Amino acid sequence: MKTSTLPNKYDIYPDKDGYYGSYGGQILPPQLKPIFDEIEEFYLKIKDTADFKNELNYYRKHFIGRPSPIYYAKNLSEKIGGAKIYLKREDLNHTGAHKINHTIVEALIAKKMGKTKLMAETGAGQHGVALATAAAVVGLPCEIYMGEIDVLKQAPNVTRMKLLGAKVISVTTGTRTLKDAVDGTFNEFIKDPKNFFFAIGSVVGPHPFPMIVRDAQRIIGEEAKYQFPELTGKNPDNLVACVGGGSNAIGLFSAFLENENINIYGVEPSGNGLTYGNHAATLTLGTPGNIHGMHTYLLQDEKGEPQPVYSIASGLDYPGVGPQHSFLKDIKRVQYEYISDDECLAAFMELSRTEGILPALESAHAVAFAMKLAKTLSPDQTILVNLSGRGDKDIDFVVEKLSI
Repeated sequence: MKTSTLPNKYDIYPDKDGYYGSYGGQILPPQLKPIFDEIEEFYLKIKDTADFKNELNYYRKHFIGRPSPIYYAKNLSEKIGGAKIYLKREDLNHTGAHKINHTIVEALIAKKMGKTKLMAETGAGQHGVALATAAAVVGLPCEIYMGEIDVLKQAPNVTRMKLLGAKVISVTTGTRTLKDAVDGTFNEFIKDPKNFFFAIGSVVGPHPFPMIVRDAQRIIGEEAKYQFPELTGKNPDNLVACVGGGSNAIGLFSAFLENENINIYGVEPSGNGLTYGNHAATLTLGTPGNIHGMHTYLLQDEKGEPQPVYSIASGLDYPGVGPQHSFLKDIKRVQYEYISDDECLAAFMELSRTEGILPALESAHAVAFAMKLAKTLSPDQTILVNLSGRGDKDIDFVVEKLSI
């Protein structure tokens, strides 16, 4: 296994074998390695060509609605006190979250490679909706695998996927949540890996997907690098984003990693408490292990099997995490914190009623931590939160949970 050292430039990662320090790689059956190598080769061949960049930029501007704005949460900041809180409004993207940033890239790659079907896992449903949307645009059939618990919990997104033409498969095995949805997708994918395209929904899985998804999501941070100084006259002092698999977070973080003056915080779900089966705080309590084709931090038992996990936010209840996050934890460039269900719900209501913005429960974890952090800082400090998604999908659940 490789050893981690602090790099001079973060952009040298992953290495040629798909590792970020000691994390990542391709832990695959031998017959699947050529499939993933072919995707890597094709992606590296087209990603910097004028034709591909022009096509992607067209979709970003005219379909997704980029750039997404940065908004100063003045009412919330003044109520909380301390540092000023700003929001990168990924919730305003078409489909309502950051996921469309990478699904359009994956769909374009699949189409250009001649694949016959797109398929993916989803937890909160945002990746599923975004992939179904991208599949409709490029004209490919689409299958979405979703844990049975999440199908019931995220009914509005299930309906959206079906309306967009996707086939939604409810996974009834295991814990019936995100990890099992990934397993279900993989089991279908291996039936015809030459023609099917597994559009992985975060910066997880075997190389090259953590790289492809990160590169696609980095548009968040690249926009913020010029937007924030335009708005405030300086760079943000602190960055905050929620972390499940970690795609929205790495999208914001990766553009700022080399600026050591900026503090960076990833926020995990502590759920109902940091006890067995009641949380999904992988980077807080996990240990290095293997899951879904990668080596990364993992909540695992003594046999190395993934532990059951839980979060009120379906998009965060995953026992692993993107390998680049594991690397950033080890070199101490990013500080990983956690927020409970109750704190998440409180932040959901606070942002809704002070700013008129309904955040996704996933994003509300980041908002909750930013509220706690702001109180410890002076008013001349700033916090930029990646508001990764909107809460339309969660409103029925929140109303029932809080008896509103």
